[in-house]
Amino acid sequence: MTTPTDLSNIKRCRRCGQRYDWRKSPSSTLKMTYCSSLCERADLGFTLEALLKFEPKRVAEEAPAAVE
Repeated sequence: MTTPTDLSNIKRCRRCGQRYDWRKSPSSTLKMTYCSSLCERADLGFTLEALLKFEPKRVAEEAPAAVE
């Protein structure tokens, strides 16, 4: 006897509607929502992985103004 496929791992992408196995999704943060990081970026405008790695530029500390 063959074992039926476990469909509990199959999700539908929120952006494109494609069915995918969420365990194999390359999106590391939104595996249960998007089939790929391309759909994640297209829907959100960015990927959460990129946002988590983002480091804002530090503003150079200005020298205190000289008191005249």
